[in-house]
Amino acid sequence: MAEETAEVLLVEDSPDDAAFFVHAFEKARLPARLHVLPDGAEALEFIFCTGRDAGRKPSNRPKVIFLDLKLPKVNGLEVLRRLKAEPRTRAIPVVVWSSSQEERDVVESYEIGMNSYIVKPMDFDEFNRSVQLLGQYWLQFNQTPKP
Repeated sequence: MAEETAEVLLVEDSPDDAAFFVHAFEKARLPARLHVLPDGAEALEFIFCTGRDAGRKPSNRPKVIFLDLKLPKVNGLEVLRRLKAEPRTRAIPVVVWSSSQEERDVVESYEIGMNSYIVKPMDFDEFNRSVQLLGQYWLQFNQTPKP
């Protein structure tokens, strides 16, 4: 039986950063389907299969989530808090992908249960390389439990 394509979720409110991420992700030819959502409320609906995503199967969860912290509606730390509080989503790896270098954001993210904290590179080539390397690690090398 063929393995299903991995789902990856990017939660990013900056259209420019989202477009750069999508471009780099596609250029890396990673074996996954990338979903991009602009705010924390839509991310929670996607992850928990509620609202407009009520038809999604909970077993079709993302293999990894790239999460900005400064989001409208529901901020990234609250998304992370809800995700890690729920047993069925707790094991989904979350990479905070933020422009924030504030120590309190790093500390709180790790305390809540985030798996990695990456400051978005400002250089376009470095941004592309980061997405490629992160994608390879989380999609090809890292092992996660089956839903």
